[in-house]
Amino acid sequence: MSNPSAPQIQLSKARQNLIIFALSIGAFAIGVSEFSSMGLLLEISRGLGVSESQVGVSISIYALGVVVGAPLLAIFGAGLKRKNLLLALAFMYALANIASALAPTYGTMLIARFFSGLPHGAYFGIASLVAASISPPSQKGMAVTKVMLGLAVAILVGNPLAVWLGQQFTWRLAFALVGVLAFITLLMVNKSLPLDHQEKKSSPMEELAAFNRLQIWLVLLIGVFGFTGMFTVFSYMAPVLVNVTKVSESYMPWLVVAFGIGSIIGMLSGGKIADAMKFKGACLLIVWSIFVLAMIPFISGSLPGIVIAAVAVGTMMALPVTLQTHLMEIAGDAQVLSAAAIQAALNTANALGPWLGGMAIDHGLGYNVFGTIGAATSVIGLLIWVISVKLAKEKPLNPKDAEI
Repeated sequence: MSNPSAPQIQLSKARQNLIIFALSIGAFAIGVSEFSSMGLLLEISRGLGVSESQVGVSISIYALGVVVGAPLLAIFGAGLKRKNLLLALAFMYALANIASALAPTYGTMLIARFFSGLPHGAYFGIASLVAASISPPSQKGMAVTKVMLGLAVAILVGNPLAVWLGQQFTWRLAFALVGVLAFITLLMVNKSLPLDHQEKKSSPMEELAAFNRLQIWLVLLIGVFGFTGMFTVFSYMAPVLVNVTKVSESYMPWLVVAFGIGSIIGMLSGGKIADAMKFKGACLLIVWSIFVLAMIPFISGSLPGIVIAAVAVGTMMALPVTLQTHLMEIAGDAQVLSAAAIQAALNTANALGPWLGGMAIDHGLGYNVFGTIGAATSVIGLLIWVISVKLAKEKPLNPKDAEI
């Protein structure tokens, strides 16, 4: 079994940081694309002449693209060098987001958003593997965190800017900005990341064979149900702001900032928790998520309350770091496919969350049930974690697995 935590490329610390920074720019671009559409939900709705729930569908369609693209691109790209695969994924992401910016109708928007989602998961998966491969074994959790921080900074800085620009001019600017950032990522990765000529080659069949393990699938299910609540709440935060908190949608950029602050706190904490507590940390973070989501209906009626809620929901971004790191330990020879698959799982949550929220709206349940729905899905994630740990102790993949 390969050890993904051992550095495969010997580089200076400065070069390592430059590579991780380049990878984080790509994560920043993905964050702007994924989350700004939620903050601009009302603007997109008016611009395309469709309902709020239909824009929610476009968010789910993007996530569906991630779910489909992550495993497929990982499988078909398994024989490529990781650098070359990253460059191809960044190029695809740039083109698809420019297409989103230019989409003339709701139908073409859905198509563009689907294709935008295709390279998302594979990019994050491969970027995480590269970051781990150039970092010391004891710091791989933080290496993954540094890449993911690009996503959090996008939420904190990029998305409020994109939402503001969308409100002042047009929502199309957000996706155009993403296209430019993706091209910058391509250039920076090409310049800073050397080809690893000792990198172990894999084949689609080898990846699929190693991927067929119950523990891997259980971790993916934890990602789906443990993360659905965050997307259920954040996707419809703008309508909640208007209909529950009873304030102007002009406050939405500030809520996105609050969410971004929480995301940075969560990701930094997630990296430390992953390195210190391993898979046990996922349990702690799911319990925290249940608490956060359950309290939202009680505090979203006031502006201070919904700001606190936005920060708290952002801290749930710690969970993906612990799951991604754990998968690197148990994936064996399915490193590429597993790294991409966790992103597919998280974006299954991204698809499921808006869909559940849209169902609640369409059935007249109101705008104050999203937290309750999210807490229920997180409870399911916690139960799957318990099952995973129990099975790992009974039938460990290796002696260390029994110590989870």
